[in-house]
Amino acid sequence: MKHEFIFSAAEAARLLNTALPEQCGAVEQLYPVQITPYYLNLIDRGDPLNDPLWKQCMPDAGELLDPDASFDPLAEETQMPVSRVIHRFADRIVLLSTGRCAVKCRFCFRKRTWKTGAELPDISDRELEDACRYLKNNPQIQEALISGGDPLMLSTSRLHEILTMLNSTGTISVIRIGSRVPVTWPARIDHELVSMLSGFDGLWLMTHFNHPAEVTPESAAACKKFIKAGIPVLNQTVLLRGVNDDAAILEKLFRKLIRIQVKPHYLFHVDPVRGVRHFATGIEKGLEILKEFRPRLSSLAVPTFAIDLPEGGGKVALQPDYRCGDGFLSINGGKVVKYPGPLNN
Repeated sequence: MKHEFIFSAAEAARLLNTALPEQCGAVEQLYPVQITPYYLNLIDRGDPLNDPLWKQCMPDAGELLDPDASFDPLAEETQMPVSRVIHRFADRIVLLSTGRCAVKCRFCFRKRTWKTGAELPDISDRELEDACRYLKNNPQIQEALISGGDPLMLSTSRLHEILTMLNSTGTISVIRIGSRVPVTWPARIDHELVSMLSGFDGLWLMTHFNHPAEVTPESAAACKKFIKAGIPVLNQTVLLRGVNDDAAILEKLFRKLIRIQVKPHYLFHVDPVRGVRHFATGIEKGLEILKEFRPRLSSLAVPTFAIDLPEGGGKVALQPDYRCGDGFLSINGGKVVKYPGPLNN
């Protein structure tokens, strides 16, 4: 599908009739801008610079504050046995299909793959063959997450080739596609794409809404196409300072998501990546928000709060501590309630 993108902060600001903050140019030289007209039009024209969607996709001086931090603190590149394959957990891998996205999100934990001079190209036939050979030689791997970048930036025919190759290994029974396209470019989700994807068993879509303003009739309709085709849709949200680090905002988001049958799956603390750390809230903030959810939101609407540990340590799920002495704090009113132990035989 052909599409026009906006490739400069100055053009985005012009279209929104606003002035750019200082240092945008210096930031943009290192971390380029790309945004769809659709997503740009969701930004509040009355106060664009303070809009949570602007903050997610436009340059900010904070991106230059940590020049000594790692671009790969999660050690993904050291856990790549072959090109494009990240093998961190025994039974599953990540396949890096492309470095392209519809919108270049400023909090991206793979910012290294699209910063100026380091752009990751689309996966080649040779790289795909090597990845599938690795899967055949490691039959304990049963699940693949196709990531990037954004796999839905690939043509429908190329994505079909990738899925077919993964299926041909005979070992992969579940495939997840990680994509923010339903949020940033819902027009990409057409009948041809959804029809093709529905032909693969064990396929899941992992999408990425961060703010209730992103849940629009268009993005909801895009998700509904997957769901009607029998493809489950889960959501991963990143907790971002100044964007959604508020229980009321996230509650509104998660209620909107379950209304359109998209399950909030993960709430991630932002990763300690160079050019991203100014979005970090601190882990305690996430735990406080999670604690506010407990009496107000059902398990359908509450995601798992997690951090991805540096040095390849993997995801760790976190929960507020309700223990108090030899009892537990009630979620209603904070009363301490004792829980009976097992019977003595």
